[in-house]
Amino acid sequence: MVNLLVDLDERRFGVDALSAAMRGIEAAGYAATCGYSTGRDGGSLGAWVDDVFGGAWSSEADAGTSVVASRPDGGYAGFAAYDPKGLRFRWLRGLGALPDVGIFGPFGVAPEHRKSGIGPHLLVAALASLKKRGYDRALVPAVGEEKLVDYYVRHSGARVVETYEKKAFFERRYRTLVLASGNGSNFQAVLDASRTGTLPIDVTAVICNRPGAYVLERAGAASVPAGVVAWDRPVESRATYDRRLLEAVRSVEPELILLLGWMHLFDDAFVRQFGDRAINIHPAYLPLDQNEDVVCIPGLGADGYGEQPAFRGAHAVRDALAAGATWIGATAHMLGAATDRGRVLVRKPLRLPEGTDLAGAIDLLRPVEQKVVAGGIMRWVYER
Repeated sequence: MVNLLVDLDERRFGVDALSAAMRGIEAAGYAATCGYSTGRDGGSLGAWVDDVFGGAWSSEADAGTSVVASRPDGGYAGFAAYDPKGLRFRWLRGLGALPDVGIFGPFGVAPEHRKSGIGPHLLVAALASLKKRGYDRALVPAVGEEKLVDYYVRHSGARVVETYEKKAFFERRYRTLVLASGNGSNFQAVLDASRTGTLPIDVTAVICNRPGAYVLERAGAASVPAGVVAWDRPVESRATYDRRLLEAVRSVEPELILLLGWMHLFDDAFVRQFGDRAINIHPAYLPLDQNEDVVCIPGLGADGYGEQPAFRGAHAVRDALAAGATWIGATAHMLGAATDRGRVLVRKPLRLPEGTDLAGAIDLLRPVEQKVVAGGIMRWVYER
């Protein structure tokens, strides 16, 4: 993987170049918008990005501003984000931390629009927007394919300035504790990925709060130490149980905690100690803004997008079906003080076929959850 650097000279990326790039998008038959902000919950652009590209791009775009190409019907065709703030990726800590260097990306054109010619115009418009904001150079980070490197060199004059091996992120393996309450299908997927080297973690223990949960059988079959820390509500106070759970987790000395179907709310002491290393998987498409209770979803409204409830809580899929939602999803987020409101790492929406029942929705969602969990783990690793 490489980081590329672009010199933002006035001739190539000045005000005239920005205007020409916007005209180029319009000449191709699209509406062009510069300075687009995704909005409180990631907005319709974020929903489109997650639906088309997946990964963590919506939150990265939300951290900055975008140039957008829209179809005549109001839907999106492509975007190029620039100047994000607060991103924690390791590859942004070199040249990307210098005050005269602006960050470019993410950048994407939907597959059906890639022959339209809008890609280079979006690229130039975003780079020119960085020049307009006063940056002298632009960093194009984490480019992993040679053909993409060639693309940036050809259309922006970029050059390779930093090189790193993706395998470097796998040299360190993180001691990982799984907290689960049920079947354990996500635990199994994570364990399998860790043992095949797909994820740089070692699952060293499982804690379950429900005796008889199938996740315990999965752990036993895989020779992963597992224990039950159950709450006997009639005889034990909540405070006493929370202290006992905290001590059980501390005894494992985890570097990373995965909450995979864990059905118990944590107290403030647990969040204070482990919130920066605990990832929760939630079976709903959550807004990027932790304070929002609605989220923009593809496939609703006149322009193809609309809002629906965020469906936080223990019965997210059931609640979505009861509300008549046609989209559900999955989100990996950091543990926060409030239920299902931690910082979003990765999210993905899922369209439900008409007539899908609860069992069918859960089956459809399972592979989406597993991809989101893996993506959330890797983003956490990339941010170390």
